[in-house]
Amino acid sequence: MTPLILSSYTATTSLGRGLEAQLDGLRQGLSGLKTCAFESVRLDTWIGEVTAVDSEKLPETLIHYDCRNNRLAQLGLEADGFAERVRESIARYGKSRVGVFLGTSTSGILQTELAYRQRDPISGALPDDFLYRGTHNFFSLPEFTRHYFGLEGPAMAISTACSSSAKVFAVAARQLSSGLIDAAIVGGVDSLCLTTLYGFASLQLTSTQPCRPYDIGRNGISVGEGAAFTLLERAPPNPTPGSILLLGTGESSDAYHMSSPHPEGLGAKMAMAAALRSAGLTPADIDYLNLHGTATPANDAAEGKAVTALFGDCVPCSSTKGATGHTLGAAGAIEAVICALALRHDLLPGSPNTENLDPGIPLQYLQQSRFGKVRHALSNSFGFGGSNCSLVLGVSP
Repeated sequence: MTPLILSSYTATTSLGRGLEAQLDGLRQGLSGLKTCAFESVRLDTWIGEVTAVDSEKLPETLIHYDCRNNRLAQLGLEADGFAERVRESIARYGKSRVGVFLGTSTSGILQTELAYRQRDPISGALPDDFLYRGTHNFFSLPEFTRHYFGLEGPAMAISTACSSSAKVFAVAARQLSSGLIDAAIVGGVDSLCLTTLYGFASLQLTSTQPCRPYDIGRNGISVGEGAAFTLLERAPPNPTPGSILLLGTGESSDAYHMSSPHPEGLGAKMAMAAALRSAGLTPADIDYLNLHGTATPANDAAEGKAVTALFGDCVPCSSTKGATGHTLGAAGAIEAVICALALRHDLLPGSPNTENLDPGIPLQYLQQSRFGKVRHALSNSFGFGGSNCSLVLGVSP
């Protein structure tokens, strides 16, 4: 594919708000996970919660979008000067030439959960002030973002579970390549809710400890929340040194099982290989691989087989979910931004909480962060149902 430039990018997670918080946390090997005390949830598990979401206020003109997910989106949009860069691109290209492509797996479902507590005891009707379209509806997130900036271009929500906000990069790249738009707001937001916490617990996929990706004793995920956004544009012929570029995307669908990955990592391998072809690179060109690495026994084993088949044990890799938690529909965009930080700052991120590596997964796995020259990075995001996506990013010399 023709390289695209990430002219601005930002992330907000349980590590904190904005790029500096993410970079400091990654360098120091910090974890934003804490014991679950969210809402009325009574589960023995750890979560990655973003502070100050409840106190965030939306503009009065957009109050019909008020829910935890869109408040978290606004926190993210206003970090690192991202909103200002978007407005500059609108001034440059026009409001119909900037697209919005965002991933989410739960959108504002918490608002529906809260509404159910107030339903009419006789009829079961939900309260009159509950607005499905502006909150729970999957399109709520891109529609809110579109109206936040007064845009009139194409907008789309992608919801493919945990690959959602990786796949939007591929969608936006196709839109830019077709000439329909000149810039794209690309990213993802997912917020904590009861459905995900109790749902993953019912599947016996949550851990009673902070998650430990690729650890021999790994036993489940730590659900997190977060927001990440990038502004994608066509790269100039000679990008400024240090510019972060999207070089390739790869998608696959192995459809092996509704919630389990193919045991040999078939779809994961296909997505990574497709991303490398798209970028015109070989496995030897990748200097860091951000693994999907959820810390469930099946996921890490399957992904490990796929990575070993393509890369052997030659590429430094890690899952950063021990730092942020598994942010589900936001994970792809958050981890793309983590790769951007790795490229920009020559950082090989470690894996907080991982103590004893699984000897059955022979990877060059990074437990502690360290300095390392990173020119090309690959990020994996794999969703329920076998919906897989890998992204290749690079830095201009």
